[in-house]
Amino acid sequence: MRVRLAASDPGLLRLTAGLRTVAAIVLTLAVLALLRVPVPQLVAGAMASMVATFALREKQRSRQAVTLALGLSVALASVSLSALLNQWVVVGDVFFVVLIFCAVYGRRFGDRGTALGLIGFQIYFLSLFVRATTTTLPALYGVITVAFVCSAAARFVLLPETPAGTLGLLRRAFRARLGQLVAAQIELLDAGPDEAEKVLEHLRTGTARLHETALMIQGRLEEGTADEATARLLQRRVADAEIAAERLGLLLLTARSAERTDTLTLHLPGAPLPSGGALPVRDEATTVLRRDLEALRLLVLRPVGEASGTALAQVRNRLLGYREEENLPKASPAVQDVFRGLGEAARAVLGLRIALDGPQDESDDTPATARSREELDAEDAAIESGEETEPAKPEPTGLGRPTTRAAVQVAVGSALAIVGGELLSSQRWYWAVLTCWIVFLNTASTGEILVKGYRRLVGTVLGVVAGIGLAGLVGHHTWTAFALVLVCVFAMFFTAPLSYTLMSFFVTAMLGLLYTLLSTYSVSVLVVRVEETALGAACGMIAAAVVLPVRTDRRTDDLLVGVLDKLAFVTRAAMDQLSGAPPADLVDQARDLDQALADLRAATQPLTHPIAPQRGRRDTARYVVALLETCAYHARSLAATAELLPTHPSIAADPRLRGAGRRIVHNIEAIAAHVADPRSTVEIETGPSIASMLEPGTLRTPRYGRVTDRVLRHLQRLDEAVSGLARPLGIARERSGK
Repeated sequence: MRVRLAASDPGLLRLTAGLRTVAAIVLTLAVLALLRVPVPQLVAGAMASMVATFALREKQRSRQAVTLALGLSVALASVSLSALLNQWVVVGDVFFVVLIFCAVYGRRFGDRGTALGLIGFQIYFLSLFVRATTTTLPALYGVITVAFVCSAAARFVLLPETPAGTLGLLRRAFRARLGQLVAAQIELLDAGPDEAEKVLEHLRTGTARLHETALMIQGRLEEGTADEATARLLQRRVADAEIAAERLGLLLLTARSAERTDTLTLHLPGAPLPSGGALPVRDEATTVLRRDLEALRLLVLRPVGEASGTALAQVRNRLLGYREEENLPKASPAVQDVFRGLGEAARAVLGLRIALDGPQDESDDTPATARSREELDAEDAAIESGEETEPAKPEPTGLGRPTTRAAVQVAVGSALAIVGGELLSSQRWYWAVLTCWIVFLNTASTGEILVKGYRRLVGTVLGVVAGIGLAGLVGHHTWTAFALVLVCVFAMFFTAPLSYTLMSFFVTAMLGLLYTLLSTYSVSVLVVRVEETALGAACGMIAAAVVLPVRTDRRTDDLLVGVLDKLAFVTRAAMDQLSGAPPADLVDQARDLDQALADLRAATQPLTHPIAPQRGRRDTARYVVALLETCAYHARSLAATAELLPTHPSIAADPRLRGAGRRIVHNIEAIAAHVADPRSTVEIETGPSIASMLEPGTLRTPRYGRVTDRVLRHLQRLDEAVSGLARPLGIARERSGK
């Protein structure tokens, strides 16, 4: 159960967010109940504590405390202005629009600016919801202060969170997901022809989830580790384990077929198994392979306190022995490659265990295990900060700055929502403004806003149905209603990263209960809620499409150029280092590439969403992203191999690689130039296949005096994937004899 929970919620971030918010609300309600405040103030306190809890995004506890203190001042000022301006409708509406502009513009100042803007807006909205007046201000001051204090108690006392603790939970999640990926690989080995496609989808999902966790760890390394050397060591070991696990999956796919599997198979949804994925012949070698895959999974998941003993040491030694050619069982070349991959995966897991848990018992080591430890120790000693960094690009200014543009768009959309909302309902108009505000959160293009507005509307409609049912069941039982509100709050925060529709559903169901508590519940009120939500989403879409619009294709093109630039940088740096250049921090640069690709993947959701009308464009977007994920995998592998150069006995600098990499980098830059400017005349170069360097007799130097064949295969696959990008992007090629 611990493994399943760790894998389903990396770092327990969703669980902690839900529990912390619920704890803050419970504390607030308990204190206010002891003070015998009326129900409307209980509702205000619950909403204020929720806002104070979820608004904070900073990772350091000291910064969180400062932001929370500043947030209390902002909240008191916001509720005061709302109550004072309530009697002047036009002035109050104008101020609300100005407040919305300032709240969104504040995002340019980082997490603190975002939090303070969110608190200012949400507390103003709260005051409209509970109909604050100047006579109720003193009571609301006390309620909001209690809510913020209780939020601080929940955050810092009841459910404390430290960067180091969160990083520890993320490391546990990485191991759990790595174990799940190995389990999917075992399923692939056992799957019959009818089950192979389904198992392949499990393999894709497991690979993507492992990569997601690796990126989450990357985002927490700076705050969660004691020093830079520790951060780089952990980053390196996580990257090694991820690369080894993905490579093992590719080798298993190849062993099931009559041809080498393209890396794209693991990244493109719906891609078929090569050659139908024929089931390998059941023989002694495949039986041993299944046993050793189970052993690898055991090695990944076994806690350090239970990892001692001769039996586990024998398992570890046997797996590491497959790194030596003489220990490989008799089998077909493809199956022997799987055993080699198994040995490399075991080495990566050993390095991961040492990085996470400290030195291990070495009393039962075999010579092969001892050599693996020596290699890991040499790599650890060689890890130091690299000096090579990607050149910074100039930041946009004025209306070109994303935060400024978004602030103008939200202000215009909110003004439209206020006017339209007043026409629909003079009492509930603020729901349209809230929806307009929310559809702009974490969006950067018209398409993203359209999809988010659609999801919010669907969730709201379903939530209205649930709210009607819950309100009818609860009646006037106040504390039962508050208990259900807490359930909805927890579900809202737990599902928010997974499904915006589900989150909207629970928000609306919760609001139905709050209306019941305020004795203003009716079916007509919830119907108005749907109407205001639809209006707010429409106003947001209109503002995004008319005011300083950022089209989805422009947004994705900009991000695509950024991904290609980082891919070219990582590839060039890796080739330079493998050709003899001084060492640089390549794995960190590869992770920056992965993050840029994650941003692009998120931005293409409007194009790949089921409601997207253009099926051909949707398939092209998926194919391009899958090709880029393939490129990123090979670039990541090359970067990790290049960093081994000073310490690994089977890798040496080879100047010929600079020439091979030059064409790949040129092609990446040519594609980026074409995406940035379709009128670009730069063309893709073609030439002799890098695979020719793998043919017998081409490389006549000894095994321990040249770059391994694996590096050349990664180069070949990267070359093919980059060239493959030219076709869907419509880029011309030129024939070259180079």
